[in-house]
Amino acid sequence: MKIRKAVFPVAGLGTRVLPATKAMPKEMLTIVDKPLIQYVVDEAKEAGIEHFVFVTGRNKGVIEDHFDRMFELDTTLAARGKEAEIELLARDQPEAGAVSFTRQQAPHGLGHAVWCARDIVGDEPFAVVLPDELVLNRPGCLAQMVEAYNHLRDKANVIAVQEVPAHQTHQYGICGVGKRHARGNMFEVTSMVEKPPKGTAPSNFSITGRYILQPEIFKILEKHERGAGGEIQLTDAMIGLAKSQSFYGVEFEGERHDCGSKAGFLRANIAYGMARPDLRDGLIAEMKKYFEK
Repeated sequence: MKIRKAVFPVAGLGTRVLPATKAMPKEMLTIVDKPLIQYVVDEAKEAGIEHFVFVTGRNKGVIEDHFDRMFELDTTLAARGKEAEIELLARDQPEAGAVSFTRQQAPHGLGHAVWCARDIVGDEPFAVVLPDELVLNRPGCLAQMVEAYNHLRDKANVIAVQEVPAHQTHQYGICGVGKRHARGNMFEVTSMVEKPPKGTAPSNFSITGRYILQPEIFKILEKHERGAGGEIQLTDAMIGLAKSQSFYGVEFEGERHDCGSKAGFLRANIAYGMARPDLRDGLIAEMKKYFEK
């Protein structure tokens, strides 16, 4: 089945980037001139996603406002002849009925957040996209995953993976590497473990914030079994699902940025700014001033 829906868990508190996220949702922090959430929605659009499901929490209403029309702004821009700005806003505006919001009332973990979207997703495969992880590349990470998924004949699940240094594997979810697929950048996942102790990781391929999952994952998540940190972990549910369905890892092309950390957020602003022809030269000139100090 075609991957039509994507779930965006946006209920987190963003504690790693406090105090910026005390009153502002982490997903609305700006990379160059767009909020984080817009980048991942654009990535999903490029991958052919038709329905965008946001799992929100308290004080996240501004995310819903961002994907709504603002008639006062539209009217003001039109009166001032700001055609370029009008076109820019129209490009980012989802179609009517293409966006759904549901509430995660308490922070019970990523697995719980995905489970909250069960009735909206229904009985079809779907994508999960973590908004604080950006991948700078065209085509985007999710588009690469959907293409890989479309080459699979069995009812399978797909996760985005990336190599990390062996001494850092204890900081990530890690997967075991099995038989290579004919596509080359895809392999069978033989195991998954969340933050393995040093020296015990089955490989150095980390599981990143992009998933394509079959709806049977909801049956496992509804048990609300607690894992690491006392939370309902998505990785634990995937381990359970792997007993009856195949998982494949896709080595995506692109530069991953963890925008949930302060250093990663700053790095992403530089990387995305440098990727913009209209900003690159000016940004280089400004950064040289600091290098010379």
